[in-house]
Parts: sequence; C-alpha cells; structure tokens
Amino acid sequence: MLRALDIRDMLIIDRLDLTFQPGLNALTGETGAGKSILLDSLGFVLGWRGRAELVRQGAAQGEVVAEFELPEDHPAHAILAEAGLPGGSELILRRVNTAEGRKTAWVNDRRCSGEVLRSLSDTLIELHGQHDDRGLLNPRGHRAMLDTFAGNSTQVAAVRAAWSEAARARKTLADAEAALAAVRSEEEFLRHSVSELDQLDPQPGEDAELDARRRMMQGAERIRDDVARAFALLGSDGAEGAMADAVRWLEGIADKAEGQLDNSIAALGRALIELGEAQDGVSACLEALDFNPTELEQVEERLFAIRALARKHDVAPDDLGAFADTLRERLSRLEAGDADIAEKRAEAASAQASYDKSADALSAARREAASALDKAVMAELAPLKMERAVFHTEIVPADPGPEGRDGVAFTVATNPGAPSGPLNKIASGGELSRFLLALKVCLSGDDSARTMIFDEIDRGVGGATADAVGRRLASLAQGGQVLVVTHSPQVAARAAHHWRVQKHVSQGQTLSTVLPLSEPDRVDEIARMVSGDIVTEEARAAARALLQP
Repeated sequence: MLRALDIRDMLIIDRLDLTFQPGLNALTGETGAGKSILLDSLGFVLGWRGRAELVRQGAAQGEVVAEFELPEDHPAHAILAEAGLPGGSELILRRVNTAEGRKTAWVNDRRCSGEVLRSLSDTLIELHGQHDDRGLLNPRGHRAMLDTFAGNSTQVAAVRAAWSEAARARKTLADAEAALAAVRSEEEFLRHSVSELDQLDPQPGEDAELDARRRMMQGAERIRDDVARAFALLGSDGAEGAMADAVRWLEGIADKAEGQLDNSIAALGRALIELGEAQDGVSACLEALDFNPTELEQVEERLFAIRALARKHDVAPDDLGAFADTLRERLSRLEAGDADIAEKRAEAASAQASYDKSADALSAARREAASALDKAVMAELAPLKMERAVFHTEIVPADPGPEGRDGVAFTVATNPGAPSGPLNKIASGGELSRFLLALKVCLSGDDSARTMIFDEIDRGVGGATADAVGRRLASLAQGGQVLVVTHSPQVAARAAHHWRVQKHVSQGQTLSTVLPLSEPDRVDEIARMVSGDIVTEEARAAARALLQP
C-alpha cells in the first residue's frame, strides 16, 4: 500500500508531502490544476517512462520519494532479494532527476537501476485509465488475467512443468540424433582406426623402450670389440688369473710373515669378489650387444609405426592406447545408436503427450472461465448504463508455449449486432472507462497487495452511471487501496479520503499544491464540482445528499 509521496521541484510542484490511507482516495480539482503531475511524479519514482522535462524551472534537480507498506507475503520481497537489496515491511523508493537529465534511483537507501524500479512497480501499482497500455488494454496480459479469474494457477504450473519436460526431451533427442549423425559420418574412419590400433597394440612406455633399444643396437658394433677386450683382460688370462696367483703365493708364506700379510690377503679376496661382479656386468653387456641384424630392422619398423600413428591422430605415443579406447567407445555408441534414438524418441513423444493433455485441460478450463467472465462483466455493465453492449472473451489457437496454446483477448461490441473488436478500438472514451471498470471489478479477486489508480476513468459519464462507478470503486477499495483522479462529484462522494489539487501564484511562479479536505471542505469541493465556480446553497445541499452512504 502507498503510504506517502514526497515531491520536490517537479514541474509546477515545489514541495509536496502527501500521506495516503487505505480505502478509496479521491483527488479532485479544476482542469490544469496539476492532478496529472502527481501521477507523472509517481510514475517517475517507479521507473516508468514519461515526460522528458520534469525538473521545475530554475531548480537544480527534482526528487520524488514514495513510501510503501509491504505485508510479509508481498511479491516485492522476492524482487528485492533477487536484486540484493534490503527488505522489510517498509519500502522506500527515491529517485532524483537533475536539470541536465541525469537520473539516479535508490531503494531503501541503496542505489539501483531503473529496471529494478520497473520490476517493483509491477507489484506495487496498477494504473487504469483511457490510455491504459500497461493494464487491462494490453492484450498480452489478458490470458494471465483470465487464469487469475479462473483460479488456474495449479493447471498453469502443470503446463509449465510439462512444457519444460517436453522441451528437455526434444533437446535430448535432437542432441542424440546430431551426435549419431556425426558418428555415422566418420564410421569408416572409426572402424579403420580401431582396426589399425588393435593390430599394432601400442603399450604405454613402449616408444621410449624401443628408442633406447634401437640406439643401443646402432652403437653395438662400435663398442663391442672394446667391451670384449676388456672382458678378456678381466678373466683368468688377465686380472682374475694374476690376482688368484698373487693370493696363492701370499697364502703360502703368510704363516711365516707373522700376520703382516693378513690384511693384504683379505683385501685381495674382496677385490676378487668385486672383480667377479664386474665380469658379470661386462658379460651381460656383451650378451646385449650380441643381436641378430634383422632385430634392428624389426625394432625400427615397430618404433616408426607407433610414431606414425601418434602423428596421424595428433596424440603422444604413450596415449595411443587411451585414444583407441575413446574410438572404441564412439564406435559402440554408433552400434547402439539406433536403439538409443528409438528410446529417446519414445521419451519425447511421451513428454509431448503429457504436455498436450495438460494444455488441453487448461484450454477447457479457460473456455469455461471465459464464459463465466463474460456473464460477470455483462452483469456489471447494466448498472453502468451499457446493458446493450456485449463483452466477449475470445480464445483462439496460438503457438504452444509454457503457458499453453491459447491466445486470449477481451473484445467488445457496443451494440447488439455490431462487430466486436479490441476494447480501445471499439469503445468511445466514456464507454471504454466503464468497460475497464466493469472488467476490473470482475477480475480484482484478492488483489490487495497492489495500489490501484484510476485516472479519470469516469470521464464522459454522469448521474446514476457516475454514482454506479463510484460505488464500484469503493467496493474495489475494500481491504485494499484505490486512488482515483476524478471530475465526477458522484465518484468523489464515495471516497473515504479526499484531496483537492489547486494552483496558486507565488512570487511570479505558478505552483500546484494538494490539500486534504475535512468534511465541511468536502461539501464545498463537491458543491463546486456540481455547480462550477459559483457555489450555491442548493449545490451544497446536493453535495450533502451525495455524501450520504
């Protein structure tokens, strides 16, 4: 609910502080007094697009502050949370417009964008008037209004869920078909590559092992003779024989040397052991260097084959085995592809059938609700002196989507037999106002979360019809808040709270102000609305009569 509106230096308003109340609030005043400026200022702080020049002449900047009261379940809380803005039971919007046209906005003292303001405004304010392109006159919102009237929220949620599931199944099927088509296009390549890799069967580390073996065999002829000569010198005809003779001679005389040769004999024994190990190593090297000449050709052939495959597939030689596994997996998907596609097609068909069923049920509920809405609106039109008019909710097939496959539009015919069409194309100004009011009365439901504003919706009507308009506005305001800008005394009389908008000249400047009216002031204001500039006692008596419940 809108609690307060503070305006500084906007158009012809220098300073204005308004406090609004629950129920029906009426704003009256002579034409040009500045009533529309209040709505322009409210629209400015809510982020609506409006006049370009809003700052009062001579002022550095204009400012508007709007204070709202939010119940715990108000939808604005979700928008505040999503935007990372502070919440609570009080919502304060503030927006500044400099003389140069730069605009800055705050929500609860935190900077925010105009887009956030507009999102909040959709949950805070509902504006209706003869140029109501944001509300009832916008056909894009008619389907949602019909669903609200019908209480279709559960069915709409079911259709949304079915649509999401059907869309997911369609995408899964399309992705699987595209993947299968891509695999089929390279089937020959996959089969040849897998066969080639299976035949070669490269192992991790084999490239390095073959390369080392190849280098060793290439150098074997150059080093084998030296290794063989060294092995001969280490044997019984060389170092081993000499050392064995030395040990035998020393041991033969050791008992006569009184222990002086013991250490030497022990050292020679150890040396013989080390010499034996050296002989074993050199012998093993000779065996390794002793190879069949065709073995080098075989090693090189396999090494080059492994490296050629690695270059062909742009992978490291040690990764060829893992790459082969990847190709086998793609090939297995190809071989199982038809069965997988058939399964996914069945899933997509099932999801589509579920969506069709939910959408059909929602369409039936909408048709039933459309008939009920037509009857309800027609019942409201009679007291508004439009008993000959025809209101019809048109439901036509539309492209399937998350909210079903129905297009909904509210149409009217002002006289029986006359062609029907959109509200704003068929009805005149006064007729349009009454159509909108009748429709809003039927669609209101539990809409106390938003403040409803009616801008001269009673234009072109008077007498009993205007009284009927006022009574319906008062009915809409019960349990909520309605602001009405009106020139009708019958409508103003039904208000629980009344303000008069008036202009005055101060220091050569024309300024607009808004005054709350007491009961005696209300009598005079309504009398002025009845009789014009000259307020007579008869007009006051008429005003008192209108103010009676």
